[in-house]
Amino acid sequence: MTITVPQPARGSRKPAEDPAFGLSLGTVLGPVAFTLAWLVLGFVSTGYTLFGHEFTEYSPISQSISGLGMGGTAAYMNTAFVVTGVVLVVGLVAVFRVVQLTDEEAPARGTRTTPPRSRALRRSALTLLACTGLGQILCGLFTLEAFLPHLLGFLLAVGTPVIGFPVAGHYFRTVPSWHRFGTWLRLGGPLALVLLVAYFLTFRPTPDGAEHGIAGLVQRLGVLHVHAWFVAMGWRAWRARRTA
Repeated sequence: MTITVPQPARGSRKPAEDPAFGLSLGTVLGPVAFTLAWLVLGFVSTGYTLFGHEFTEYSPISQSISGLGMGGTAAYMNTAFVVTGVVLVVGLVAVFRVVQLTDEEAPARGTRTTPPRSRALRRSALTLLACTGLGQILCGLFTLEAFLPHLLGFLLAVGTPVIGFPVAGHYFRTVPSWHRFGTWLRLGGPLALVLLVAYFLTFRPTPDGAEHGIAGLVQRLGVLHVHAWFVAMGWRAWRARRTA
């Protein structure tokens, strides 16, 4: 009598072993590294020259993060912009892969299929969220001296979440294990809008305006708010490996 022991299929592995779980931390590491970059460089910046005006000091209260992409800190800040953007996009793709894995590994596994509408919603959510990373890349490639492409990058990075967070939240709510997170994420859109409007209300596009006021502080609050959601998203995906 011969006993045959079933062998696992070649290339098969547990869902928790999928590299997407590790890569999802890109949405954590990218924003954290970016925050550290503008915090540190804000202390060491000795100013910069923009459109013929010399800013002898840098103030994180009145001046934007993009000001660090000029002068002696330019190489470091612009690198941080680009690297953060790339890492963020990679991390987001991984997060959505994790969401898909955790959805497939639900108790009702094998009885659930993804309708075309949900697939379209998933693609829309990922595309909108990825605009933040793409916007940061643009801000790093085009400094304040290239005002229009830099402004486009800023609006993609901080403005797109106004729509992206509610859309992504709606998608996450279709996945049982992400339902609560999706509910909270939908609130991120209105708050992102409030902070974006507050920034433009306090921003004055003049040399005197850049040296006074609180536009820099308001912008940082907006950036921190957007990045905080990505950090929470990546951390949630990383922790999901325990139950996958």
